[in-house]
Amino acid sequence: MSEQMQTIDNPRTAVKPPNPRLKNAKIAYNKLKKNKAAMIGGFMILFFIAVAFIGPYFTPYAPETQDLVNKLQPPSADHWFGTDHYGRDIFSRIIHGMSITLYIGFFSVAMGATVGVVLGMVSGYYGGKIDTVIMRVMDVLLAFPGILLALAIVSVLGPSLNNVIIAVAIFSVPVFARIVRGSTLSVRKLEYIDAMKALGASDFRILFKHILPNIASPIIVQATLSIATTVLTAAGLSFLGLGAQPPMPEWGAMLSDGRNYMYNAWHVAFFPGVMIVLVVLAFNIFGDGLRDALDPKMKE
Repeated sequence: MSEQMQTIDNPRTAVKPPNPRLKNAKIAYNKLKKNKAAMIGGFMILFFIAVAFIGPYFTPYAPETQDLVNKLQPPSADHWFGTDHYGRDIFSRIIHGMSITLYIGFFSVAMGATVGVVLGMVSGYYGGKIDTVIMRVMDVLLAFPGILLALAIVSVLGPSLNNVIIAVAIFSVPVFARIVRGSTLSVRKLEYIDAMKALGASDFRILFKHILPNIASPIIVQATLSIATTVLTAAGLSFLGLGAQPPMPEWGAMLSDGRNYMYNAWHVAFFPGVMIVLVVLAFNIFGDGLRDALDPKMKE
């Protein structure tokens, strides 16, 4: 009896209750494992990230090296994806372009999500005039199609890779703001939020320590799906000449160059186009699976 009392009194030997967040994460992971399409998308994303980091060190040619004697060569043992109109190796340029594409996708979504999450939480938590002003601004941004809004922003700022990131981040803000606002409205009515207010917790602490962790699931899902949209939008802007500028090996710009040689050198446009499709597809199917896994209403 005395040993049992010592075990209970000693915090080092006492059994700690399971962390509910860790338990929920395990449940979500088990659901995700059962979705084969989502797992394939996840492995594809990990492969693309690995290629973006280590691939440029193993490419057979420099991405900007020109060889006009061997321009528009079809795929061969020397040039796996052929060469473009300047004789540059397309395979090497695609590998180097992977890091550019993922950089645009992750960084622009991170910027848009950060601003959107803050605005959404403030809007949903305080309500009133603050909510009205923020949401009306978001409605104005949502009134424009994403690609057109990004096109207008880049046209004002000027064509460059950084301006594309800013433009895509801006049109991503309203989506995150509306999702987070709705989740915050439901969470702020819970009893534990009232208890934290009664204990004198600051609004900042309540928002970022108690509300944000409980609305993280829809944010994660939306961020994953937004990366696919971002990659497609950035490629579209580069295709129009408003994104990454030559000789940067960005896939949208490569696709734009290849459209002039569709009949006599199909490979110039084919391989960049296929890579854009694969990256967008991977993030979309992984995001769909993640949404099902994180949805508490979905049964195992």
